[in-house]
Amino acid sequence: GCDKMKKHTKRKKPLNKIVALVLLVVLGYMVIQTGSYILSQGEFPILSDINLFRKEADTSLGWNLILVNDDYSIPGNYEVELTELSNGEKVDSRIYPQLQQMCDDARAAGLELFVREGYRTAQDQKDIMDERIQQYRDEGYSRSEAKKLAEEYVAEPGTSEHELGIAVDINADTSKCSSDAVYTWLANNAYRYGFIKRYPEDKTEITGVNNEPWHYRYVGVDVAREMQEKELCLEESVSYTHLRAHETCADL
Repeated sequence: GCDKMKKHTKRKKPLNKIVALVLLVVLGYMVIQTGSYILSQGEFPILSDINLFRKEADTSLGWNLILVNDDYSIPGNYEVELTELSNGEKVDSRIYPQLQQMCDDARAAGLELFVREGYRTAQDQKDIMDERIQQYRDEGYSRSEAKKLAEEYVAEPGTSEHELGIAVDINADTSKCSSDAVYTWLANNAYRYGFIKRYPEDKTEITGVNNEPWHYRYVGVDVAREMQEKELCLEESVSYTHLRAHETCADL
C-alpha cells in the first residue's frame, strides 16, 4: 500500500512544478514591469498604473511608422538627431525640411502659426504628467482618479510621440488669425507634406486619446496621402501595412 501511495505522489509532482514555474514567471514579469515603472516614473506604482501588456514599439516598418501609444513604448535604444527651430523647440532633423515647407506655405496662405511643442525628453514628459496630476489632486481627486484624468490628455513617459521627435503641436498666433483657421488648413493640407492629424475626433476609441487638432505626426508623404484618402488613423494604417506585408510574403 505504501509503495502505491509513493508512486501516486511522484506522478503529481511534475504538475506542481509546472504551476510553480508559471507563477514564478508571472511574478518575475510583474517585478520587471514594476521596476521599469519606478525607473521611468521615479515613484512606486499603484496597480492601475502598470500596463502589463505594454511592449516595445516595432521599428520594422521604418522610423516614420513607429507606433507609440499606451500599448507600445519607445524602444530603449532609440536615438534621435535634432534640429532646433527659431523659437527653441527641437524636432527630428529628418522631418525639418517638410515641416519648414508646410509652415512657409501656411504663412503664404495668410496664416500665422508656430510649433508650440516639438521633441520632449522622458523627464519633460514626466514633469508635464506630474503637473497635470497635481492639478487634479488640488481639485480634490484621489491619486488614482487624478492619474486617470491626466492620462486622457497626457501620455505616460516612454509612450509619447513627442519623445520620438517626429510629432509637433502646432498653434495659431491668435493675435493674427484664429485657431480654427490654422487647424482647418492643417487638416486639409498637412498630408501633402507627410504629416497626419494623429488623434482625429472620430478615432478616439482606437487611439485612446481625445481629439487634438493641433497634434501632427510625420509618416511620410506617400503614407500620409493614403491615410488621408482612406481616413485611417496611425493604428489602422500600421495594421494595414503589416497585413499587406504578410500577403506579399504569402504570394511569394
